[in-house]
Amino acid sequence: MDYLGLSNKKILVFGVANKKSIAYFVGKLLSEAGADVIYSVQTGEIKKKLESFCLPGSIYCCDVGDDLQIKELAKEIKEDHCHIDGILHSIAFAHYEDKKRAFYEIKKEDFLQSIDISCFSLINIANEFRGILKQKASVVALSISELRIAAENYGYMAPVKAALDSAICFLAKSYSSFSEVRFNAVGASLLKTSASSGIPGYIDSYLFATRLTLRKRALETSEVANTVVFLLSDRASGINAQKIIVDCGMSINYFDKDIIKDSLRSGE
Repeated sequence: MDYLGLSNKKILVFGVANKKSIAYFVGKLLSEAGADVIYSVQTGEIKKKLESFCLPGSIYCCDVGDDLQIKELAKEIKEDHCHIDGILHSIAFAHYEDKKRAFYEIKKEDFLQSIDISCFSLINIANEFRGILKQKASVVALSISELRIAAENYGYMAPVKAALDSAICFLAKSYSSFSEVRFNAVGASLLKTSASSGIPGYIDSYLFATRLTLRKRALETSEVANTVVFLLSDRASGINAQKIIVDCGMSINYFDKDIIKDSLRSGE
């Protein structure tokens, strides 16, 4: 039984970099559900790597920081596939070279580049694919679980993701004037991915987050992918302009008694 109704649906997946990518897990699940997966990756090198994974589906190259490449991708996909039923935007970028730089010392060009790639690219994609998305298509973006926690090592990506979350709402509203296309986000807590390894001090944060989950076990990338695939399916037709948090209950467990005991004991 095709419970999710994804069989033969055409889904465009942005953001696969390697086998640890959330987008990679999403693509595999979609293929297993019978969907026709279309991949868009940043470079030809990544395309070759993805081809070596032997995943079914078409693969295109598009650097979303280049407006012309997004426009060209939309043209190619329209010619090759006519229409698509959904899009996953799993793209983010930030410079973490200067680990000692305080938030107020952020370089303007770095912040604006991050906004462009991590947030505006979704708006640009929504614009260029306006005539390609089917009437009841679904668009999902990858966000983060908590925007109000000022994790110093995460830096300006939190404000950037806040912009992405807001853009989701405005895209859903603006698209509603001519379609039933849905825009939603999945807010994932800390994961073990290659992208996260570039964040200063990430491993310590990841281990701490693991202790804070209600089940005392790390969130798995496949669990985030499961939620994304659900939102891409018709089973989520009543969900629009929302962010679903996937964090194993971490957001309500900051006063875990065992962690409090350990923290007070270490201060003695």
